[in-house]
Amino acid sequence: MATPHINAEPGDFAPAVLTPGDPLRARRIAEAVLDDARQVNDVRGMLGFTGTHGGRPLSVMGSGMGQPSLTIYATELFDRFGVERIIRVGTAGGISPDVAVGDVVIATGAHTDSAMNRLRVPGVDFCAVADFHLAAAAWRAGVEAGLAGRLHAGPIISRDHFYFTPQGQTEALARYGTLCVEMEAAALYAVAAEYGGRALAVLTVSDHLLDHSRDMSAAERETRFADSLRLAVAAALS
Repeated sequence: MATPHINAEPGDFAPAVLTPGDPLRARRIAEAVLDDARQVNDVRGMLGFTGTHGGRPLSVMGSGMGQPSLTIYATELFDRFGVERIIRVGTAGGISPDVAVGDVVIATGAHTDSAMNRLRVPGVDFCAVADFHLAAAAWRAGVEAGLAGRLHAGPIISRDHFYFTPQGQTEALARYGTLCVEMEAAALYAVAAEYGGRALAVLTVSDHLLDHSRDMSAAERETRFADSLRLAVAAALS
């Protein structure tokens, strides 16, 4: 049954869904990894596709930018369409000096400056963590693909602001082992916990907040995610 944001029917989505933020990137991913892809959503231009990969069902759908937008789609996918696993495929800004532009980060947990998760359990700072088995599958796939020198697993931060950062916060996060920053994973992990689903974010480092000398161009951000996509597919179908 269709929702206010997804005009699909039961069975239109596979048990596993890859979720880039950009709906046009969702189309490109569908074209790259899905056989017999068909479009299953176009509400507000948020494109969704379902097909098969290696003979197994797999879906791809955009989530929009930011935690509020992703929360809407993740909630409806888990709660209304029977989705079991959501793997975010996106870009991130490096924070750790150990992370370089072009590296792949498997986000095992996500700090956040958003109040969204703080409101979930009264009196508790919710711990937003990835599904262990999905993260392990992505890591194995990365090692097998020869990415060991460019592959990282650890905590990230999901921020609400793109242009505003409190003075000194990025440097402090780096000292505490935070690998990179993006805008969606913490909310995704919380929605998965709420609905008994499984979630993971696999991210391509597209720029570095403490060293902008090698940042990707806008065009490169749209094309240099093949490694993270390979890991995300492996996790989705594990």
